[in-house]
Amino acid sequence: MDERADTRDPLWPLSLRLSMRGLVVECGADGLRVAVEGDPDACDTITCRPRPEDGGRPWFWTSRGEPIAEADGEHTDDAALYVMMHLAERSGGAEAQR
Repeated sequence: MDERADTRDPLWPLSLRLSMRGLVVECGADGLRVAVEGDPDACDTITCRPRPEDGGRPWFWTSRGEPIAEADGEHTDDAALYVMMHLAERSGGAEAQR
């Protein structure tokens, strides 16, 4: 994980929660890359951008444009759980569900 990341970025607390659960996370200019180590199919890039249907509030999104959860302190755990389940579906295994 990039120690120089902006801690004001909503992706930062999400990256911490996911890395604590054993996922590989990398903060980059295009978003938060999350992966299950050793499983090339179980990866995605999570972004944070406004959701027009929710008054323009920031939300976490998958690389396919699927909304995950509102990007505020109250929904970060929900977003982490969603990402873990999302990666498990991509891999077809339970490795991401630690």
